[in-house]
Amino acid sequence: MPGDPNLDNSRRQVTAAAFSFVNPIKTSNPLLLHVSKEMSEELGFSEQDIQSKEFLEVMTGNSIPENSKPFAMCYAGHQFGNWAGQLGDGRAINLGEIKNWALQLKGAGPTPYSRTADGLAVLRSSIREYLCSEAMHHLGVPTTRALSLSLTGDQVLRDVLYDGNPAYEKGAIVSRVAQSFLRFGNFELFAARNDLKNLKILTDYTILRHFSHLGKPCKEVYLKFFQEVSNKTLEMIIHWQRVGFVHGVMNTDNMSILGLTIDYGPYGWLEGFDFGWTPNTTDKQHKRYRYGNQPNIGLWNLYQLANALYPLIDETAPLEEILEEYKNTFAKKSLNMMRAKLGLVLAEETDINLIQSLEDNLQAIETDMTIFFRLLSSFNPKQAEKGIELIQDAFYSPEQLVGKVLTDWKHWFVSYAKRLERETTPNEEREQLMKTKNPKYVLRNYMAQLAIEKANKGDISLVEELYQVLKKPYEEQPEFEHWFTKRPEWARHKVGCSMLSCSS
Repeated sequence: MPGDPNLDNSRRQVTAAAFSFVNPIKTSNPLLLHVSKEMSEELGFSEQDIQSKEFLEVMTGNSIPENSKPFAMCYAGHQFGNWAGQLGDGRAINLGEIKNWALQLKGAGPTPYSRTADGLAVLRSSIREYLCSEAMHHLGVPTTRALSLSLTGDQVLRDVLYDGNPAYEKGAIVSRVAQSFLRFGNFELFAARNDLKNLKILTDYTILRHFSHLGKPCKEVYLKFFQEVSNKTLEMIIHWQRVGFVHGVMNTDNMSILGLTIDYGPYGWLEGFDFGWTPNTTDKQHKRYRYGNQPNIGLWNLYQLANALYPLIDETAPLEEILEEYKNTFAKKSLNMMRAKLGLVLAEETDINLIQSLEDNLQAIETDMTIFFRLLSSFNPKQAEKGIELIQDAFYSPEQLVGKVLTDWKHWFVSYAKRLERETTPNEEREQLMKTKNPKYVLRNYMAQLAIEKANKGDISLVEELYQVLKKPYEEQPEFEHWFTKRPEWARHKVGCSMLSCSS
């Protein structure tokens, strides 16, 4: 791919290039806070390696590994439905590859694509990305990974809510890894430039490197490639919906070509079940990226990728067929996902009615999604009358469970019990199956915020505790039972817990 011949690291428009060479900035007093043991072992780092000065220096940008030529990628994209033009790695610098894993430093300084920003990251956002990357992996959700979390020793100015009240925060760097950081926006860039030569080079490279099983690049294989990207995107979003994760910024430049969850900013997990909820204050008015709209946005983004790939295919019909298939397949997979969450192995046509009634009930009274489904796994269909008692702890305001709301819930449990009686799976087996689909522990925003507040005081013990809890999200872990609880009331409107921006 063509590189930027201009080696001046100034914010600017970059033409006819896919990347720019740029070095991380030196940090004043780097300190390694945490390392993912699983990821470090995957990359071949020993305990001695991790404890070395060289590891610290590389992971904080103060030293460049031998044979490494750090660079920032250039890409474009649609942001909140509007064409944004050139974007690119504004605060991520690629160091190279280790064992076929690409390694980036996020927050290591400015690049030509930083626009008006400084290219740095703060401890707050870095803890959120570090913990969430690994939490998502252990939940079984396709994601980029995190290797290390470090302090830089420098202060960084941030306006958390974009309300004109900036303040200095501790600078930090996350080293993150993925098999590829290529995004939909990389392909949109060349299509927008009408640079078909490099669009083909990029597409061919991506296929040969990451989709080689599809065959040698040609028109037919380009379609197969798009089909697979569509499938991977769909699978990722199904997982998001299953665990109640809301990304918050599903711009095309934040969509991985490998179907990985990427760029953890104003994300959040549903507390009260609500299709209309978004954690992103920037999206508060239109709620484009709300929980219930994530499947539609995935499709919209795939349309943009289809437009970008069209010059290589020169036919609309097969692309439209794949996009139409996304709609149909998503409906089927979403239904099967909900069946699994309810412990239903057999498929019945009326299941969709049972699920719809449940979703209506969940929204009629504020009900914690994670706690509800986890408690539901212990439901005994022979004791339907005890259903409400079983899930009582999932309600934020149980006193509101009166009148029609109460009647509807009682009716649902009776219907659910009758449906389970038509299953052939023994009750105990069903319970265990449900617990593999419904996590007990997720990274709630208030949990991350508590870890952030402690870390800002020099105590990373809570980062370590949450890291350990989230490694086994489907297990009971009695020693961590205190994290199996609803969002505390103090967190309902607290910055960092309910109000997050793209700088988060």
